Amino acid sequence: MPVEYLLEKPSAEPLVAPVLDPSQQAVVDHASGPLLVLAGPGTGKTTTLVEVVVGRIDNHGYRPEEVLVLTFSRKAADEIRSRIARRLTRASAVSSAMTFHSFCYGLVREFADPESYARPVQLLSAPEQDATIAELVKGTGVDEWPAALHAGLRTRGFARELQQIMATARSLGMDAVDLDAVARRAARPDWLAAARFFDQYIGASALANTIDYADLVFQALGIASDPEHGDVLRGRYRLVVVDEYQDTDPLQVQLLAAIAGNGRDLIVVGDPDQSIYAFRGADVSGILDFPRRFATPAGPAPTLALGSTRRFGKNILEATRSIIDRIGVVGSLDRVAFEAFRHVASESDIDGEVVVETYATAAAEAEHIALRLREAHLTGDPVTGDKVPWNQMAVLVRSSAALARLQRTLSASGVPVEVAGDEVPLAAEPAVRTLLSALWVAERVSQGTPIDVEQSIAVLSGPLGRLDAPALRRLGRALRRADADREGGPKPSAELIATALTAPIELPAPEGHDPATAEAIRRTADVAALLARAAVQIVGREAPEQVLWTLWTGTDWPSRLRAEWESGGESAPGADHDLDALCALFQRAARTEEQQGHRTIASFVADLESQQIPGDTLADTGVRGEAVRLMTAHRSKGLEWRIVVVAGVQDGAWPDVRYRGSLLQSDRLGPDGVRPPASPASLAAEERRLFYVACTRATHQLVVTAVESGSESGDQPSRFVIELARHATVPNVRRRTRPPRPMSLRGTVAELRSLAESTTSPRVRLQASRMLAALAARDLWGTRGADPGTWWGVAELSEAEQPITDPDAPVRLSGSRVSSIVSCPLSWFLSHEANGPSGTTSAQGFGSIVHALAADVVRRDADADPVAMGARLDEVWRRLEFPARWVGERERVEAHRALERFARWHATHGRQTLAAEHSFVTELEIDGVKTILRGSMDRVELDVDGLVHVVDLKTSKTVPSFAGIAEHAQLGFYQVAVDQGATADLAPGALSGGAELVQLRKPAGARNPDDPKVQSQAPPDGVEPFFALEQIRQSVTVIRGEQFPATPSPTACGYCEFAQACPARPAGAAVVGGGQ
Repeated sequence: MPVEYLLEKPSAEPLVAPVLDPSQQAVVDHASGPLLVLAGPGTGKTTTLVEVVVGRIDNHGYRPEEVLVLTFSRKAADEIRSRIARRLTRASAVSSAMTFHSFCYGLVREFADPESYARPVQLLSAPEQDATIAELVKGTGVDEWPAALHAGLRTRGFARELQQIMATARSLGMDAVDLDAVARRAARPDWLAAARFFDQYIGASALANTIDYADLVFQALGIASDPEHGDVLRGRYRLVVVDEYQDTDPLQVQLLAAIAGNGRDLIVVGDPDQSIYAFRGADVSGILDFPRRFATPAGPAPTLALGSTRRFGKNILEATRSIIDRIGVVGSLDRVAFEAFRHVASESDIDGEVVVETYATAAAEAEHIALRLREAHLTGDPVTGDKVPWNQMAVLVRSSAALARLQRTLSASGVPVEVAGDEVPLAAEPAVRTLLSALWVAERVSQGTPIDVEQSIAVLSGPLGRLDAPALRRLGRALRRADADREGGPKPSAELIATALTAPIELPAPEGHDPATAEAIRRTADVAALLARAAVQIVGREAPEQVLWTLWTGTDWPSRLRAEWESGGESAPGADHDLDALCALFQRAARTEEQQGHRTIASFVADLESQQIPGDTLADTGVRGEAVRLMTAHRSKGLEWRIVVVAGVQDGAWPDVRYRGSLLQSDRLGPDGVRPPASPASLAAEERRLFYVACTRATHQLVVTAVESGSESGDQPSRFVIELARHATVPNVRRRTRPPRPMSLRGTVAELRSLAESTTSPRVRLQASRMLAALAARDLWGTRGADPGTWWGVAELSEAEQPITDPDAPVRLSGSRVSSIVSCPLSWFLSHEANGPSGTTSAQGFGSIVHALAADVVRRDADADPVAMGARLDEVWRRLEFPARWVGERERVEAHRALERFARWHATHGRQTLAAEHSFVTELEIDGVKTILRGSMDRVELDVDGLVHVVDLKTSKTVPSFAGIAEHAQLGFYQVAVDQGATADLAPGALSGGAELVQLRKPAGARNPDDPKVQSQAPPDGVEPFFALEQIRQSVTVIRGEQFPATPSPTACGYCEFAQACPARPAGAAVVGGGQ
């Protein structure tokens, strides 16, 4: 028997009819004809709109399908449709509530050629249109554009310019022919070229069966303006209701006139004070001129105003009214209705609170905002005393440029934060960036072409490879050691790492390396294998979506993200956002395959990266977890929260009244030619409306913050802040410092630890210790630091379960190793055993090149020609990396001078040169421990007495003192090695006759600046114990005993990389134990 499934729609509780105030009831009672409803923040416009529709259906016999409701977001349309369905008293079809563009798309589909119905037209998102235009521009000839535009033709910004001028033309009801005519009248060759491109773009879109948002409305207007189709539409809808009417552009107004003009029932609801989307083509004059534009024979269309707000109380109402009252009434609005609209009453029982605070720095501002949000969440807001859920708070800013900085600070302070997904382009999302980098590298692997070093590092250091900076340095050192025998010396670490991803065979085996290095090698091998699998798919022409899926599921990254999300901790919102972004990436990949068929990986990645404007894929996903919303003021319209912080209200930034002109000046395009640019007054008015929108999102507490640096040349608060401060309900605060600690578990632990350590009161110390113990026992995220077992400097000195070196193996020493141990055992251990140094520097590369060229002179037994040596130096110099080009050039000049000094010293040197870069291994016994001495001597020479001299060429900028040379560890080591037979193959039986440093970067003196400074060390005298033997003995003792004390000295500490963790230095002592 077949299984049957019954799908039942979950029932929703019907809505009880709301109690309307007289102004709302007046709108519901409107009999017929056009009507403008002015509705401020929180005045119940959505409720009124729903009741209008319900009244017409329940009380006037309208069928639901005869009522059309238009708004500007899918979320708003869904809410209105749901509320209407739940309010209707009889079962019926749901009335049509949709966005303008959804309505237009339906018209285009409905009246399209029936043969095209099987393959419906594809609506391009804004980023997709941006990429399409850029691709079309590449196919145009340079001579098709004015010379002034040639430099920018291939840039992404130019594609956006074209998109804007075409959208502006469409919003004005213009096609390519109209734009051409306007361009000729205005004598604008750039607009003329844009008109030609416009025509090409429309043709290409028709061939590709795609349409953009602006063209969608234009085509819908064409359908509605057609006598036959227009009659069908006008007969279909008895009532048209429009929400957020202030956001319409001229083309949408024309569309409404075509389907609901001439005195038909048209009710529009809007707020001219919330018209903030002029940059998208919205025109506030649409609502201001509605009474005249939709006048009937009886006169201008009537205007009503909703008179009560329920969102906030009198304090926030008074403060926000002071912001907007500076903008007067314009257009054909009824002045009485406008005054009623501006002066609403508050029906809220909570008066609300208005706070204005300024700070000395942006960092202090961000940290105080975080503290305020945590206090409200943990202890309650100051208005009601109730604890505020995270998702009932928001931080709003003027520009998206401020989002990243605030997000970092809030997250670090323990505030879960969610940034709206449509605030940044999809390709700029960190999680998406990770997969795109891996996809691009896999593409290169499939082609067998070299990988970009930055891309390879990004893949390994991201969630796929999880190699941090120390791990990458360990990997690089291991690869360089494996590549050491290559002719010409090893390649740079970054280049070797990139090569290892394309050819895993180049990776050394993990065995034989320390555990940390072995783990880095294994992770790199795993990533390389994953990339190889993806490369096979690419060669097999599988779709980008499939290759992305292989990369996504090839590691434990998905399970780690899911675990973070399910934990509900402070990292959960970030994981939730990353998952949303990755879902959007896969949707985009699938959509590309559906629309355009098979695309190469290169073209897919290029298209996605070229989409530099945010899309709408993540726009309405909402927040599934508890998180503070962080967004721009533009993004906040239509939303509300109990606590709203409007941050960064700075002079020069808000209001921003700079002329926002662009290359093609689309803002100057008018239906009849060039219109004047926006005046500073109109720009200031729009900025004021934007600030008003941001401030009216708060229901209980409004907080406005800015930086006030204290100096005339520093950051200053906006005039908006100064105006609003007069209406603050608490004294204005100017905080000069950052908060003492974040109000978080980690901050509390830190405060208790500090208190327990610094207090002189035994009772206070005991209480702090008890609280720390209680926190540690709870084992929550952020309480680990309460456990004394985790504190630095408290635990007893530990010993490794396994010795660092094999106790039965000989101790192996080199000159540099002895020098480092003698100087500071702790620094040596951190550098050589713990792999702690920051890696190869350009200074080391400088020395390697000079040493190699000097050794080559000896090997070839040739004259030291500084010109030839300098030419070879220039050939390899490009391999070195410097922080700036001028630094590299300065160092190159220094290297040439060092080679010139070497050539002069080599030519005038009297001793016989036996070898260069002489490698040796010899041994001796130190206190019963077999000790192997090994290394490489830059130069071995023989004097007339048959004694061996070791020369060490130096290229450092510092030189040891006269006293330091006498017991120079490396020179002494070489001399001991010579006496132990290290040069027996060169001069059998010869003993050491001394050693010297030749400082190639230092002149011998003022009188002979072209000669290097030479510093000599005397040989053992056979009477006193030679100092170097004692240094070797000390090194053996340190290695065998595994005790690595810090040994401060001016020489050792001056260039130490580990000062911050050194117990002998103030910085390290503070970390380890406060010096106690």
